[in-house]
Amino acid sequence: MINHDDVNRPWVVAEVTAAFYRYEDALVSNNIAVLDELFWHDKNTVRLGAGENLYGIDEIRAFRATRPSAGLLRTLRHTVITTFGEDYAVCSTEFTREGTERIGRQQQTWVRFPYGWRIVAAQVSLMSQA
Repeated sequence: MINHDDVNRPWVVAEVTAAFYRYEDALVSNNIAVLDELFWHDKNTVRLGAGENLYGIDEIRAFRATRPSAGLLRTLRHTVITTFGEDYAVCSTEFTREGTERIGRQQQTWVRFPYGWRIVAAQVSLMSQA
């Protein structure tokens, strides 16, 4: 059971924040090796994208291999990283890209495994600016 003292322990937040921004750097530079590393390599991993639903690491890998590598730069805003205990975190952010009025939203669930923090579930969506 999680109690309030288990939420956002500073050292856990620092670890997850570093993993989150490592993922972001890999995403905008299309570093597929790091993107693959940071997702849990399991059939139960889910990534619900803006235009695709991917179930399992194999579908996520196939998507990454064919995704266009141009126009990936984005600006993050309203990023919130919340940790629960030492092994579980949720990262939520909005993003914008030059040349579009749409606002992107991304949410990731991270879990600490013996080999490091990994994304076990992710969701990306787009909406019009209000």
